[in-house]
Amino acid sequence: MKFIKLLRIALAASACICGLEASASTYPSGPIRLVVPLAAGGGTDTVARLIAQKLGQRLGQPVVVDNRPGAGGAIGTVAVARARPDGQTLLFGSNGPIAILPSFDPSVPYNVSKDFVAVSGVASVPFLIVTNKDLPIKSMSDLLKYAKDHPGQVNFASPGAGTTNHLVGELLKSLTGVDIVHVPYKGASPAMNDVVSGQIQFMSGDLNTLLPMVESGKLNAIAVTSKQRTQMLPKVPTVAESGVPNFEASGWFGVLAPRGTPDAVVKKLSAEIHSIVNERDFVERIASLGGVPLELGNSDFAAFIGREQGKWRSVVTKNRIAKE
Repeated sequence: MKFIKLLRIALAASACICGLEASASTYPSGPIRLVVPLAAGGGTDTVARLIAQKLGQRLGQPVVVDNRPGAGGAIGTVAVARARPDGQTLLFGSNGPIAILPSFDPSVPYNVSKDFVAVSGVASVPFLIVTNKDLPIKSMSDLLKYAKDHPGQVNFASPGAGTTNHLVGELLKSLTGVDIVHVPYKGASPAMNDVVSGQIQFMSGDLNTLLPMVESGKLNAIAVTSKQRTQMLPKVPTVAESGVPNFEASGWFGVLAPRGTPDAVVKKLSAEIHSIVNERDFVERIASLGGVPLELGNSDFAAFIGREQGKWRSVVTKNRIAKE
């Protein structure tokens, strides 16, 4: 009886292993749905569609982008968390829904570490910090001095509370101790317009959104938020270079799958995406957005997400940021 029981266990284990191997060799079994939890037309959507096209070509099945915006990205993210873990439904995640929103709003109906498995990093894009052109602020050191000389009187705009742009300002506040005030708007355009008009002193935002205003002389570009300078504005220093050590806050993108997706499928996807982000035309397209590829396999990407969550959780706690 004992021998028969052991034999059954061995056969069951063998069947599981064969099943995993088969899932990798036959994957994908049909079209793949890549859920983008944000609206179509933005930077996240642009990069997602590029990845979808290239991944579909490599896997021999169409990868269909499914935009599911709402609740700061929570609606689309939850949809993937509840999807069947077979690799046919994937999440195109970004720093907002994955790292910032859960720190800012613990009531979100998903747990990144429990509900998802990291597949691969895709790209990282910095933000640009700009100031009103009529202020005596032409550098980050000027901004910090001005803020220290005018405590509580320097405002920074964002497209909304809990957005990455909001947290960029909060990170600056946390690392420097300056007394600056957040003013949330309903979108990037009205925020930018009020910085241009002088009602607000500064903001951070996407390079492609702010660059035309910088080039026309309506805004001053004082720093980029990434670890390294961007090729789009090579003369503009990073915040870290400008006297705020350890400052880094880029927008990043990556692919995640529902927890329980076979490891062999995750590794197959990770390998394919790693190859894609090293292709010349992909690198050039990301460079046109001011960014660089985020070359992280599934385990490294998981560790990266953990660090990002810890960083933003610390900022939210230290600055006592409450959900509005």
